[in-house]
Amino acid sequence: MSQPIRIGMVAGEASGDILGAGLISALRKRHPHIQFEGIAGPRMQQQGCHSLFDMEELSVMGLVEVLSRIRRLLFIRKSLVEHFCANPPDVFVGIDAPDFNLGLEKRLKAKGIKTVQYVSPTVWAWREKRIFTIAEATNLVLSLLPFEKAFYDKYQVPCTFVGHTLADAIPLLPDVEAARQQFALAADDKVLALLPGSRGGEVSRLLEHFVGAVSLLVTSVPDVKVLLPAANAKRREQIETWLVEHAPSLPIMVVDGQSREVMTAADAVLLASGTAALEAMLCKKPMVVAYKFNWLTYQIAKKMVKARYFSLPNLLADEALVPELLQHEVTPEALAELLAPMLTKGAPEMVTRFAELHESLRKNADEEAAKAIEDLLGLTSS
Repeated sequence: MSQPIRIGMVAGEASGDILGAGLISALRKRHPHIQFEGIAGPRMQQQGCHSLFDMEELSVMGLVEVLSRIRRLLFIRKSLVEHFCANPPDVFVGIDAPDFNLGLEKRLKAKGIKTVQYVSPTVWAWREKRIFTIAEATNLVLSLLPFEKAFYDKYQVPCTFVGHTLADAIPLLPDVEAARQQFALAADDKVLALLPGSRGGEVSRLLEHFVGAVSLLVTSVPDVKVLLPAANAKRREQIETWLVEHAPSLPIMVVDGQSREVMTAADAVLLASGTAALEAMLCKKPMVVAYKFNWLTYQIAKKMVKARYFSLPNLLADEALVPELLQHEVTPEALAELLAPMLTKGAPEMVTRFAELHESLRKNADEEAAKAIEDLLGLTSS
């Protein structure tokens, strides 16, 4: 190709931003003049991806929550279709956000633009027939989890298992001492990390219960220290406003980002289900995973989901490796009861399994994803 390679990309939240940034970096090493545009978070923008809309606009989780924003989401998708059809990229890569990206990919593919879905939708957990929609919308799926490729192979849908960029970035033996020094923590401090989510709705539903668990833990683990990494400036404002009003005296330190460093420094982690659970696993930290949906979203979803587990560590292990609490199960009492022994005694068997799972995902994901896209385009590295 005489013209620079152009790649369209859309990431919908912080975890997709991490994947996108790694992919951009790997592709730029191979093709220095490559161009990227679409919807990008701060990490992707730092790597040179031009963002046409604020990524925060796509950070919506749940059926009901999406409906409340549907007009704006449809406008953004329509604008992207028009933009990319008028300025066709060599390939479009949708990063996670399947409800948004698959519709976009289907329209672009119909116009002759090659499309890639980076992160498989959870077709193996619910709405299995979406596999046919995915096949219609994409030329290739890049999967993060090893068991996903077998599912796609069964339906003869092109899929490449690339592993997870976090598994490559996080060392097999995290440096706990360095992480603790970063937050002025002593080696013998009992440290709890709280991660109530990167979306506003998640924080509003979980923060109260997470902080309630802390208020109970300070009686059984009186010297516990709590770190809470805010995903972005909006989440920090939301969290601090709530804490000032409802829990001004609890020992909770809010920090900007640095979720990986916070989890590395911690003895145990309490978090919202999502990529953060994978990151905690890779940091080898005992954890409790919780999630609460909007009531109506939960009523709909519980009739459709067939997976035994919802957290990534348990899905990878195919066993109840970490405690999962969902919806009405998420109470301060239940959370505190599970966390107390993790803080005081640790969970060595859990951590051993985490190390094994880490190895299974360590595949040099950024490079593998970049190579898969090169192969799709029939390119060779510069």
